[in-house]
Amino acid sequence: MTRLTGLTRLARLISAAGVMGCLAAGTAWAQAFPPNDAGVTMGHWHLNTRDVDANKKIFVAMGGTSMKAGNFEVVRFPGVIVYLHQAAGAPPPTGGTVGTVVNHVGFIVQNTQESVAKWKAAGVPVQPGAAGRTDQAFVVTPDELRIEILEDKNQKVPIQHHHIHFWVPDSSIPQIQAWYSKTFGAKPGMRGQNQAADIPGVNLTFSKADMPTVTTKGRVLDHIGFDVKNLEAFCKKLETAGIKLDRPYTKNPQTGGALAFIYDPWGTYIELNERPNPL
Repeated sequence: MTRLTGLTRLARLISAAGVMGCLAAGTAWAQAFPPNDAGVTMGHWHLNTRDVDANKKIFVAMGGTSMKAGNFEVVRFPGVIVYLHQAAGAPPPTGGTVGTVVNHVGFIVQNTQESVAKWKAAGVPVQPGAAGRTDQAFVVTPDELRIEILEDKNQKVPIQHHHIHFWVPDSSIPQIQAWYSKTFGAKPGMRGQNQAADIPGVNLTFSKADMPTVTTKGRVLDHIGFDVKNLEAFCKKLETAGIKLDRPYTKNPQTGGALAFIYDPWGTYIELNERPNPL
């Protein structure tokens, strides 16, 4: 898979400004899910959007809490923080999630049909699930972020982050499962008929792609983020393992927050964050 290259100087400057906003907000978040033995837990989705307010309205109607993180508008759910990014002068997203290595993301609710009725009344764009399934639905945002909705009647909260669904060539499924297990300490297993791996706060699901896929970078779901303990040491381990840092370890001396960026071998852009002094 060929990664996108050749970002414009303007886009790089905008990206750098956004990164510093993330670093500045490093103390703002408590993590609902304790990290695994590798020091990793689910962090965030970073969305490129044409309309921050319209997307914020959707996520708040779905049960998220709107907050401010540095320069970013964010909506927080149990297990994930959704960053809404619309940089001045930056190009709009080049497409939705379908067609990228991350086909869709997912939430789980206590009752799908009750949630769907409530969301539709609030103007949330909801599509039905598979034929005959009342426990599944899809929310597709105006920027074409595809969000699967599943049901767990025993869940203690109304809505919670559930999964990130990767689509890769059939022959790559064992490799991507092994890569996330080795790199982030994800526990391999199954989700239904799909090979999967679990990190606190998220199930990573791997399915056969029925179309060519491209990197997430530049699309509506630009990147996913994991929170990592002792990020500097973690980055050194990545480099020792032959994983190139697309953005090197960067620390904000004022807050103690730090970040780095990598790609997985299939084109998923990944931010790594260390957030000191969580609430």
